[in-house]
Amino acid sequence: MKAKIISFGILAMAASAAVAQTQYDAVRFGTGELNGTARFVGMGGAMSALGADISTMGTNPAGIGMFRSNDVSVSFGFNKNMTESDFGGSVMKDDRTRASFDQIGIVYSMKIGNRTDLRYLNFGFNYHKLANFNRQFSSGGNLNGASMSWQMQDMMLNSGDVYSQETFNDLLDNDNPYRSDAFLYTPFLSMMGARTGLVSSSGDFGDTSEFYMMGWNGQNGQYYSREEGGINAYDFNVSFNVKDRFYFGLTLGVYDVNYHRYSSYAETIVDDYEADNGGFTLNNWFDTEGTGFDLKFGTIIRPFEYSPFRIGLAVHTPIWYALSDTYTSTLGTNVLAMPEDYSENLGEYFPSGAYGWDYLLNTPWKVNVSMGTTVGTVLALDAEYEYANYGASKYKDRDGYELASSNEAVDKYLKSTHTVRVGMEAKLTPKFSFRAGYNYMTSPIKDNSARYVPSLPTNAADQIVYDVTRTDPEYHNLKARNTLTLGLGYRGNLFYCDVAYKYDFYKSDFYMFDDYRFSDDGNSIVGRNQPAEVNHDRHQLLFTLGVNF
Repeated sequence: MKAKIISFGILAMAASAAVAQTQYDAVRFGTGELNGTARFVGMGGAMSALGADISTMGTNPAGIGMFRSNDVSVSFGFNKNMTESDFGGSVMKDDRTRASFDQIGIVYSMKIGNRTDLRYLNFGFNYHKLANFNRQFSSGGNLNGASMSWQMQDMMLNSGDVYSQETFNDLLDNDNPYRSDAFLYTPFLSMMGARTGLVSSSGDFGDTSEFYMMGWNGQNGQYYSREEGGINAYDFNVSFNVKDRFYFGLTLGVYDVNYHRYSSYAETIVDDYEADNGGFTLNNWFDTEGTGFDLKFGTIIRPFEYSPFRIGLAVHTPIWYALSDTYTSTLGTNVLAMPEDYSENLGEYFPSGAYGWDYLLNTPWKVNVSMGTTVGTVLALDAEYEYANYGASKYKDRDGYELASSNEAVDKYLKSTHTVRVGMEAKLTPKFSFRAGYNYMTSPIKDNSARYVPSLPTNAADQIVYDVTRTDPEYHNLKARNTLTLGLGYRGNLFYCDVAYKYDFYKSDFYMFDDYRFSDDGNSIVGRNQPAEVNHDRHQLLFTLGVNF
């Protein structure tokens, strides 16, 4: 067992520190994906100034004001998510292909008059899949001594429940420490580790000056996860056209969230003599469900009466989510140094079989500015920029009180994103069109972001301790995202059909857990376990069928 002794003090923690929402959840439910009609996707979603596509009610609501006839469309396709993880030279690949129903919508256009200031009053509805979570992922390799057991130990020592040999024994003997006031701030993950022999103790009984805890040396770690679900968006739009030069729109967005993840982490451990000392397996089941809504305001203006050039502006309010998390886990160990194998099932300690928590999440405001034009009847061009500050996301409980530690993590580890979209459509013939687009979105996550940060005696006020009830320590630090799109379209007098191909690619640093290295005096962090370098690729083939009448 490696020598790692940490002095600790009493960490003052507010009650809200016991909640488990992280900055990674705020990103998952606050960011969306490029999706909608095949024409919209084929142009990279860059249609906020051009308008006249049903999907623009989700980016610039004024785009629906461009319609001069009724429109109905439906879109479906296939998604293939691929990942490649490189953990110290150990490469693992995964992929998952699923069919997807992506969009259905209608626009009803009411002509007011040719000579009146108000020319058209339009109403629209559009369903589209805002996010698709279906993916599989694997990672693992040689840990070089790092171990999740050391994270469990760090979490316990810095929990705020002052530990001695006596309190440690009380934890082991308690019938249900997960619902006990005596261990209110002790993280569930660390308690599971202690009760299965992964976190052991040393020191004189009741003597906190000599008491310390120890983990094990990790030899090999293997991680697997399967995610399912998505975010469904339902947009209700009203828009109007003034003098064929000024277009205004308002969209009410309603959102339905369902996210499900199963993950498993297996680790082999060794002692100080590098001899085999068994291992453990941690399984987690995590679900989020809920609803939300937002408002989007938009305008498109043609500044020059006889020019097709136009500019667009749209403002999106936060999505106000009401969400519910449920999660449970099992931990099984076969540590050879212990007298027997142990297992801990978190679900057995809660009446419903899982821990549950209801909360509110407000995503950031978004601002979109765009420019577009047409060249004769053969070419359409659009470019746009979108800004959102994810560090301004806010967590609250169901009574409206802010969750302090979760919001501190959001403020410290999330940042603003800058998204650029460009797109074009060229008519090859009067009825056939070719489209192409590109998106670039900066990462909302800072490079040094972490799920768990231990508080140290010398700078506890500067550290954040959270995830008290969560037992899934893994996370991805996402990098910038690139998206390339291509499309083809046919327009008849009544019927139209489109096809689009989308390729998303981005990287991330993946941590199976956080094991921090401390200085000899225990008062500063000098390093942490290394992440896996992950490549994410997503291929989407999308079809749209529509009628314009």
